Amino acid sequence: MRAWYRAWVAGMLLALVAGCGGEAEDAPQDPPQQVALREPEPPSPPPLEVDPMGEAAAIDLVASLGGDRRLRVSGNSNLPEGARLQVIVERELSGVRWRERVSLAAGRFEAGPFGPGSGLPDGGYRVTAELQAASVQPREVQARIGAEGEHLSGPLVAASPHGLGQVVRASRRFLVGSEPRRASEQVEVLRVE
Repeated sequence: MRAWYRAWVAGMLLALVAGCGGEAEDAPQDPPQQVALREPEPPSPPPLEVDPMGEAAAIDLVASLGGDRRLRVSGNSNLPEGARLQVIVERELSGVRWRERVSLAAGRFEAGPFGPGSGLPDGGYRVTAELQAASVQPREVQARIGAEGEHLSGPLVAASPHGLGQVVRASRRFLVGSEPRRASEQVEVLRVE
């Protein structure tokens, strides 16, 4: 019986192996043809015809402390319309920072409120508004300030910390609290409105 069983299993395996082949080998197969479709490149936008910035870049900062003891920053600038700024408030004692990105509209910007929900503790704060690198600015702004900020001039212009050209940076120091400490530099004291 064992021999009969072995022969039957071997025959079935042979039939399966023989049944699996044959058809695919008879018909020649052509390799599938691949057609590369090339999409037309979008036309590059024409260069903008605008005058580069001729005057010195300026940013004026105003900070106010609201009833919730959180700082709000506003300002004016002669930078091009739509320029992207980053506003940073830093607590001098701890180095804690709050940031917000804003765009200029009609020469003005507003940012904030800055600080924890419980309000800012008394102490010194540095408020900075910085024009971001030209590479992240809208096309219209890049046309005015240059691809690397080369058309920017004035005392607020500095080299970008990342080597991406020139940026504009304005900074002011503020004291928050009812009893300001003595300071060796010109400082504006902010009180709750």
